[in-house]
Amino acid sequence: MDPVHPEFVPDPSLSRAEMEQVQRDIADAAVFEDDFSFDPTNVGTDATEASERSQTTLDETTEEREQRERERDPPMVVGVDQAFTSDGEQAISAIVAVQDGDVVERVHAVEPCQIPYIPGLLSFREGGAILSAFEELSVEPDLAIVDGSGRIHFRQAGLATHVGVTLDLPAIGVAKNLLCGRAEEPLDEPLPEGVRVPIKADEDVTAPEGTVIGYALQSKQYDNPSRRYVNPLYVSPGHRVSAKTATELVWRLCAGYKLPEPTRLADAYADEVKSER
Repeated sequence: MDPVHPEFVPDPSLSRAEMEQVQRDIADAAVFEDDFSFDPTNVGTDATEASERSQTTLDETTEEREQRERERDPPMVVGVDQAFTSDGEQAISAIVAVQDGDVVERVHAVEPCQIPYIPGLLSFREGGAILSAFEELSVEPDLAIVDGSGRIHFRQAGLATHVGVTLDLPAIGVAKNLLCGRAEEPLDEPLPEGVRVPIKADEDVTAPEGTVIGYALQSKQYDNPSRRYVNPLYVSPGHRVSAKTATELVWRLCAGYKLPEPTRLADAYADEVKSER
C-alpha cells in the first residue's frame, strides 16, 4: 500500500517548527467523520451473522445490491504497533491483518530512528517504519487500528492521523496514556467495564475548546476493582472515522482483552521480530 499523499510522508530532517506545520496541514486534510465502505456492525462479528443482517430486497438496484454485498463482507482490519531494538537505534513496525477473527497476513519493516522521542512528534520518529510496513502488505485494508493517538493530540494530528491521512485509510488511534485534552468526568477512580468518557479539547489543543476529540474507554475491568484494576484506553479518530464510531469499533475488537485484538497481535508480532534480531 503506497502513500496517497506523499507530501505528508514523515521527514525527520525537518525542523521542529516545520514538523508542527506539517501536522497542522494534516489536521486540515483529516476527516473526523465516518467515511468508510464497510458496515461497522460487522466488526467483531462473524460472516454468518453479517449475512443474516444483509437480506436482498426485490426493489433494490444493481448498485445498491453491490454496495450491500461489499458491506456484508467482514472488513480487513490491520493492527499497527512498534517495538525498538535494544540499542534504541531502529524502529520495528509490525502490521497484522485480521478478517472475521482470522489472521490473514503479518508483515513488518525495520527503519533507523533518526530523531529522539519528542512528545507530539512521534510520527516523525516512527512513521517511516510504519509506511514501509504498509508497502509490504498484499491485502487491502479497510481500517487501521494504530497504537498511538489520533485526534487526541496538540495539533489534532497524532500517529494514527498522520498515517491515516498519508494513506487515505480509515484509521483509529488507541493510546494507553492521555496526551492532552480533558476528560468530561474524573478518571482517577476505576471505571466499570464498557464505560466511555468523552475527552474534550482544552487550551492545549488546536480544536475549538469543548470539541470531543476522543473517548476514555474502559475496555476491560476486574470484578473487584478496589483490589486491582485496569486503566482505560484513550481512543481517538485518526482519519475517516468519527470519535463515537472509533470507540465503538475498538470496543467490538477488544474480545475480552484490554487491547483491541489487531493491535494486541501486532504488539506480540513486533516483540517476536525483535527477539529474532
